[in-house]
Amino acid sequence: MQNNYKLQNIVSNIIERVKKQDFLVYFRKISIVELTETKITFWVVSSFMKDNLEAKFYKEVFESAKIENPSITEIEFKVDLNIDNPSNTAVIDCGSFYKEDVKTKKTKATFGWTWENKVIKTDKCVNDRYSLSNFIVWTDSQLAYSACEAVCRNPGKSYNPLYIYWDVWLGKTHLLQATWNEIIKKFRDKKIVYTTADKFITEYVTAVKKRSIERLREKFREIDVLIIDDVQFLSKKEQTQNELYNIFNLLYEQNKQIIISWDRAPKELEELEPRLRSRFEWGITVDIGRPDFETRLAILQEKARAKEFMIPQDIAEFIAANVTENVRELEWVLNQMIAEYELTWVTPTLAKVAEKLKKLSFTTDILWSSKVKIEKTTIKSYEDIIKRVWEHFGIETEGITWSNRKKEFMIPRQVSMYLLKTKMNYTYERIGNIFSGRNHAAVLYSCNKLESMIKKDQTLLHEVNLIRDSMWI
Repeated sequence: MQNNYKLQNIVSNIIERVKKQDFLVYFRKISIVELTETKITFWVVSSFMKDNLEAKFYKEVFESAKIENPSITEIEFKVDLNIDNPSNTAVIDCGSFYKEDVKTKKTKATFGWTWENKVIKTDKCVNDRYSLSNFIVWTDSQLAYSACEAVCRNPGKSYNPLYIYWDVWLGKTHLLQATWNEIIKKFRDKKIVYTTADKFITEYVTAVKKRSIERLREKFREIDVLIIDDVQFLSKKEQTQNELYNIFNLLYEQNKQIIISWDRAPKELEELEPRLRSRFEWGITVDIGRPDFETRLAILQEKARAKEFMIPQDIAEFIAANVTENVRELEWVLNQMIAEYELTWVTPTLAKVAEKLKKLSFTTDILWSSKVKIEKTTIKSYEDIIKRVWEHFGIETEGITWSNRKKEFMIPRQVSMYLLKTKMNYTYERIGNIFSGRNHAAVLYSCNKLESMIKKDQTLLHEVNLIRDSMWI
């Protein structure tokens, strides 16, 4: 009887790995003739089936059997001439079994999860690469990290419920899914659910439509660890909130671990029913703040290593200094660099990255700027800036400094004045003396005029940024 149960699980695993047509053709009838700690021997219908299973599907059958019995190191196929005997109840008719197995899995999918080694997966949403060991901890995430670490050591006993809140894209998904993965490794006997609030809503609505609420509740009653992400989606969903309230109480009373995340503290959840909000405050509440420069740099370098992409130190520092809002933006900028490299095979440079960040609006003012010290070309005097401007626009330097009102000289002159004032902190009077003795008002007008123009003219803004790029000012 035990062998037959294991065989059913193995065949169900095989169905996941083999095409339907191949399964129905090559897997006709099968049974287990011998089962040891390290080996499983299968009975099959004919030599044809035996040869094909060994040649084409040995790996799939072996992996499917190893899921059921991790200690096995070998499988074998033998021909049983009496396998078609109707009295042999240990034999599985694969054609009939396939229909029942698919039907069962569809029923389970209705509720959003399937069982795998007593772990409930809502779908493929959990990333196996996320772990506590590769989560970069910074000052404002230390408490949340330590709380998750404690929960992994003793689910249901430490910090229950655990409520974590933060701004968007600060590593929340990584931390929650890393907790899920860690508990799975340590407690293979526990039934664990990771889901999001919107998926929970979908499952609840589906259950209401199919009049199967009790079946849904029964599923949740069996859970040992429940992780719900993005609970803010429950706002104004009164019936769903009521169902979660009941499930929460049931699990909490049985000392089952509950982990919940939101983008705000519990007391700020005005959209939630007061009784549910109060439940969230029963355990420990921790928040996560934005990472500092050193942490952003470490996160960027870690993600680059994970993607097997070598990012130069100066470029990594520049990105970490300018992309300050959240972790998702850091990864997005990194992906842009990797994609450009793979498409063009041109190694990224600091100047190109700086220009890219400017175009993507990752700056704190009109012109892109670095907040960290990097090697810069030394600007010794105002002549260096004026020379670079006239070289860029292809005009003579005298045309910039003299009182020439031609348009081809006016824009470069205003750019020079603007850079001397905003980046070299020259006074209006000093700038006026450099430009043929212009008065204070004339210089002020030119600077204001250019600033107004670059706010409206993206082409001109690009030109000014290129000049700054070349001089690192």
